[in-house]
Amino acid sequence: MSGYDFSGANVLIIGDVMLDRYHFGTVSRISPEAPVPVVNVKKTNQTLGGAGNVANNISHLQAGAVIVGSCGKDNDANSLKKMLDDLNTKYSFIETENPTTKKLRVIGDKQQIVRVDFEEITPMKGKYAEKAKKIIMQEINKCSAVVISDYGKGFCTFEVCEEVIRVATNLGLPIIVDPKGSDWRKYAGATTITPNVKELAEAVGRPVNNVDEEVVLAAREVIERTRVDYMVVTRSEQGISIIWKNEHMHIPTEAREVFDVSGAGDTVVASLALSLGKGYEIAEAVKVANKAAGIVVSKVGTAPVLLSELNGSFNGHSKILERHQLETYIGRAREMRRKIVFTNGCFDILHKGHVSYMRQAASLGDLLILGLNSDNSVKRLKGEGRPLNNEMDRAEVLAALEFIDFIVIFDEDTPFELIKVIQPDILVKGGDYNIEDVVGREFAKKTVLIDFVDGYSTTKTIENMKGDSK
Repeated sequence: MSGYDFSGANVLIIGDVMLDRYHFGTVSRISPEAPVPVVNVKKTNQTLGGAGNVANNISHLQAGAVIVGSCGKDNDANSLKKMLDDLNTKYSFIETENPTTKKLRVIGDKQQIVRVDFEEITPMKGKYAEKAKKIIMQEINKCSAVVISDYGKGFCTFEVCEEVIRVATNLGLPIIVDPKGSDWRKYAGATTITPNVKELAEAVGRPVNNVDEEVVLAAREVIERTRVDYMVVTRSEQGISIIWKNEHMHIPTEAREVFDVSGAGDTVVASLALSLGKGYEIAEAVKVANKAAGIVVSKVGTAPVLLSELNGSFNGHSKILERHQLETYIGRAREMRRKIVFTNGCFDILHKGHVSYMRQAASLGDLLILGLNSDNSVKRLKGEGRPLNNEMDRAEVLAALEFIDFIVIFDEDTPFELIKVIQPDILVKGGDYNIEDVVGREFAKKTVLIDFVDGYSTTKTIENMKGDSK
């Protein structure tokens, strides 16, 4: 697959926009005032939440979006608008007397300590509802898909949803609903609803265990009531299920590691809207959404998925990064206090000794970054005739090893500059080095030497191959 291209797609997002603010810090003591941890805040950031996060994902998937929602007349609303402006995302907000919805999360040593919500829930009605519907009608003709992002904050009323679905249906546009609450009659006639298992249980009014049979049965009850074409149920470690009236499909999860599920539903909705808006069949659209969700849950907070990450997850290059891309992942790893391990090499012909060495290196920390010598670098170090395999072939083979997290190709003779950027917790080299001779060790907290497996080397492998050809 050469990759997905969502350019030209434009999604109308209707729903509850909110501000997500995070305070990251460390915990070293319990408060003398109450039995709660004291968080020493080291960093604060804020992101788009709710319907805003759907737009954030769409922007990073290199497509267009317009949001219609509500906000207060406050600084938090200004923050939302500034972030949307930075994304080149169009918005039309109905300003009300309520404050802008904000969720503040305090995270200490990777653990969420508390969430504080600032909100007043008032259903959109009267002159506000009329203004919202008027704006929606002005924008809907320019769009290829419609998202109703309902977080239960009051914007997605029966009146607003009914009008949106009626007009979008007449225009032949796919309508994707991220639901809230137990009464889904207001979503009647949509193309699809995308609940998680808990939300599905709330809709049918009984517990639903995360097993195939129960999910399918509950989803079909909702299809019968709402007349949607199908249900797309996100099921955490069980992946995603698509349920039609008379058939279903279960797609396993794509997540390798789960650090934070915040905003994963928004990623699914954004991916579905773009795929359906570009004319993909539902099964293909859900596979795309499943890949995207698997990427985003490995990040901290309501972070979007990038188009390069999505396409990389399909073609096997998701682990192979440019140096500037790597810096983003290193920052996230630091926020999560993950121990970063770095090693490097040519790895021209992968053999048992390489695998054993890198597996041991990976066991020393939480994240293994591999610096791979470019073809030019290998030629300078090993001479003409090397490498036997080009840099991308070598990188793809290494990317198949589960214990390697990221690969960066460097063109210099040594990884000095790369190590300077990464500043790993642990720098690993082969046992044939002396510690004091290891390049870049001044940038690492610790340097470790790992012995190679006796009898295995690329040079010996090449000599054996030449011998076999005689």
